[in-house]
Amino acid sequence: MSTLMDLPEVATCSVAGCSYNTHDHCHAAAVTITGSACGTFIPLGVKGGLDKVVSHVGACQRAECTHNASLECTADSVRVGAGMSTADCLTYAPR
Repeated sequence: MSTLMDLPEVATCSVAGCSYNTHDHCHAAAVTITGSACGTFIPLGVKGGLDKVVSHVGACQRAECTHNASLECTADSVRVGAGMSTADCLTYAPR
């Protein structure tokens, strides 16, 4: 993948307590998926991010995921929501 537009979009985010989430839409330019969660999750009362943005997956540290190739997400899009932690990648699929 060579540009931000080539990276998979964050299609939905249902984590209401994240500063980057407004109405199930992520306003971070890019998110990082960590061991079991969205590493970009910030539980503050202050809203952050950009007003007009389509969020993308900038990096994925879940090497055991089917969609992970060289720490890049190859899914068409991802969904973020509640799971084992506050903000999980719901698109995760083990190899």
